[in-house]
Amino acid sequence: MINLLLIMPYPIHDKLVVAIASSALFDLRESDAVYREQGAEAYRDYQRASENDVLNPGVAFPFIRRLLNLNSQHDQGDQPVEVILLSRNDPDTGLRVFKSIERYGLQISRGAFLSGAPPYRYINAFCASLFLSAHKEDVEEAVRNGHPAGRVLGVEYIDDPHDAELRIAFDFDGVLVDDEAECVYQEKQLSGFNESEKFRAQFPHNPGPLKNLFNKIVAIQRRRLNKSENGQTYIRTAIITSRSAPAHERVVTTLRDWNIRVDETFFLGGIDKNRILEVFRPHIFFDDQLTYAEPAKGLNPSVHIPFGVVNRKLSS
Repeated sequence: MINLLLIMPYPIHDKLVVAIASSALFDLRESDAVYREQGAEAYRDYQRASENDVLNPGVAFPFIRRLLNLNSQHDQGDQPVEVILLSRNDPDTGLRVFKSIERYGLQISRGAFLSGAPPYRYINAFCASLFLSAHKEDVEEAVRNGHPAGRVLGVEYIDDPHDAELRIAFDFDGVLVDDEAECVYQEKQLSGFNESEKFRAQFPHNPGPLKNLFNKIVAIQRRRLNKSENGQTYIRTAIITSRSAPAHERVVTTLRDWNIRVDETFFLGGIDKNRILEVFRPHIFFDDQLTYAEPAKGLNPSVHIPFGVVNRKLSS
């Protein structure tokens, strides 16, 4: 009798699932220009005519490629990572994207083509811990509806194919935790913020939009030795925050409460984050403030998380 437990697929709700728009995975500047300047029908004709032309890698491509490479270190029935294409195209115009995915050898087999419908409605259906897109409105709509989403910044990143690591960097407030402390900072400035965080040093923060993503990444780290052997990918994480003492203690309290260890943590106290990013060289960096995420895009793939009081103030 066949043991079905040995061939059952890894349940999707247990996986690290990233839903990604084609605009984040590939460089679609040329295609988008056709759509904006000539309209939907010309765009459709262009995509059909270019169907076999391979798209160039986009901002999130190095992150996605390395993320999927983690599956090669596990048995076929034990694949902890899933990447799902979540596209505003219809299947006809989106066929070029899947052909490009195949040509690059990316193990992406699932996708949704929405013919212009809002992508955020399907993030939970796919159990996604993150939705990445280059389209500002799609990301903001997803975050407004309580989903973990980020907008990739920039259009290209020169990757090093001989680099086996997957390095992921996070800001803290408004990314891994909610904006409670940031609200205090906005109201009472730095002195009031430090006083509040010192008083609440033993109280863990509430989870933020990427807390579940963080949990899934750490779970994969724990499942294997954190070593790079025979060109295999392994993960290295960092928290890069503008906090400093005494506000650092509550960060440690929160990570202890979550039972999470981070490889590198930086309390910069106002030092330019790019100074750290230049050394750590993450394959993706998440920040809720454009003042940090935007300058970083010249160094590494950067993602703006439009969450919390800072972004509400900007949009009001």
